[in-house]
Amino acid sequence: MKRGNIETNLPDASTAEIIETLAEMPGSRVRIERIVSEGQFSPPGFWYEQDWDEWVVVLRGGADLEFDDPAGSERLGKGDWLHIPAGRRHRVGATEPGTLWLAVHGDGESEPVAAFHSAHPDGTAFRPPLLDKSSPLSSEDGPAGRAAG
Repeated sequence: MKRGNIETNLPDASTAEIIETLAEMPGSRVRIERIVSEGQFSPPGFWYEQDWDEWVVVLRGGADLEFDDPAGSERLGKGDWLHIPAGRRHRVGATEPGTLWLAVHGDGESEPVAAFHSAHPDGTAFRPPLLDKSSPLSSEDGPAGRAAG
């Protein structure tokens, strides 16, 4: 078992982006990385084109990701996450100083939301039901807003 804190002992990324593998699960072909960026970006003309899915979340700072075929871009700030499917060409257009990311790489053969499924006691995976406006837990129509009875 390994344990750590995502925000402590950050390496100096002033001269190059630092990517650290926090965990690898070879049986499931999953890798989790901490990435520290200080304004770095992909070189002109360089594109990542991976054979696996990647899920990223910005924990601090911000970044611009650019995509090819179809062309587009995504601005990620603190708390924003993005799933990048296998084979989708992408690059880092810009990062803010002090950007901290978490990246999860998978084999590209599983459903993107598989990491968010809950385990049922019988070992199968299931997705919890989504709440809608009629749910008693909905913020728009919570318990205080309903009549008793």
